[in-house]
This record gives sequence, structure tokens and C-alpha cells, in this order.
Amino acid sequence: MFKEFKQFLLRGNVVDLAVGVVIGASFGTIVTALVSDLLTPLIAALVKVPDFSGMAFTLNGSHFMYGHFINALFSFLLVAGAVFFFVIKPMNLLVARAHKEAPADPATKKCPECLSEIPREAKRCSHCAQIVG
Repeated sequence: MFKEFKQFLLRGNVVDLAVGVVIGASFGTIVTALVSDLLTPLIAALVKVPDFSGMAFTLNGSHFMYGHFINALFSFLLVAGAVFFFVIKPMNLLVARAHKEAPADPATKKCPECLSEIPREAKRCSHCAQIVG
């Protein structure tokens, strides 16, 4: 039983998942610091309202603190924007550069008559029997 457990732990998926969780937690800390230390103060300086948590109203003795919701909503939007613009967009650009289309195979050419792919050295198309120069 111990041998099976050891085999399970050393499987690639479990180790990859553990590394992903640790890296994800560290990355979450970085994104949170970016939002709370840079983006939120920047917006507070522009809007001149640093915190919405004081906003509330009372209705029939119940206290509705909608300012906390606004703070959470702004925080979510800032985190989502930071992840999109600082992680997703750059990664998409890197992936697009890495996966450029391969040039056409120089060993083939198109038949001028039927447009099928034929070997470059062919003198006659194998599809339409057209003489190819």
C-alpha cells in the first residue's frame, strides 16, 4: 500500500499540480500588491475618493454597507485588468511569436490548371495530367 501511495505522489500530474499551486499563490501575492500598492492609490488620486467603505444607508433599522461592495467590485476589476494586461496579453504575444506559420514546403508547387499540390520536379500534374513547366 505504501508503494502505491509513493507511486501516486511521484506521478507527474501530482507534482505539476503542486508546483502550479505554489506558483499561483506567489503570483496572487504579486497581483494583489500591484493592485493595492499601485493601481488603487493611482485611482484614488484621480478620483479623490480613496475608500468607499464609509458609504452606507439605513432602512428600517438595517444598515446597508454598499461601500464595501463597491470596494470589492473595484478590487475585482483592478485584479482582472492587471492579470489581463500584464499577464494574458504579453503571454499571447509571446505565444503568437513562437507559433509563426511555417513557410510552405519548397518540395511542392501548385498546378496552374487544377491548383493541386504536386512535387516541384514534376513535369505533369498527377491530378489533371496538365503539362507543368
